[in-house]
Amino acid sequence: MVDGVTAGRRERKKAATRAGILEAATTLFLERGFDAVTVREIADAADVSPKTVFSHFPQKEALVFSDEGERHDRLIAAVRNRAAGMSISDALKAHYLAEIAALTSEPQSRILALMEGTPALVDYAEKMWLRHEGALVAAITDDFGLEEPTGEIRFYVRFALQVQLVAAHEPDPQAAIDAGFRLLDQGWAPSGEARRDQ
Repeated sequence: MVDGVTAGRRERKKAATRAGILEAATTLFLERGFDAVTVREIADAADVSPKTVFSHFPQKEALVFSDEGERHDRLIAAVRNRAAGMSISDALKAHYLAEIAALTSEPQSRILALMEGTPALVDYAEKMWLRHEGALVAAITDDFGLEEPTGEIRFYVRFALQVQLVAAHEPDPQAAIDAGFRLLDQGWAPSGEARRDQ
């Protein structure tokens, strides 16, 4: 019992330290910009050492995306927990729109503005988002009752993740998401385009 209490206290202290680092980093980033703030300054503001900062966050960019684990879980749950009769594409469309709406509301909109104004963060965010590919492939493969993913599933997931990346930067995210999934589900059917070989 004592061990359990000690472990619980240790986890609470660890969570409090992490929260303090995040609060300090967010405040400094919003005040001065991501590139102008050093890890040493974040550590000083949180009253910890730079080593402690890196023990919680592997790199400086990770301080802006501390909720990535939750985003991963929500993405997979969108497929696994979708309503009966709902297609995977419709589930992902709804999920993407909800995520974009959350990002553009306060206080996340300030973090989004910080990210979009910092090339290093844009690059990190896109690479991080695409890391969900394997888990989403596995979820869809399992949904279809297959032991191994097909080539079609792999291509679908790769392109479906790109839809969200494109839509997040569009003035009308819903139109972009609809266009992306229409292409995935129905194929490309260009209209009014003359064939070059005619």
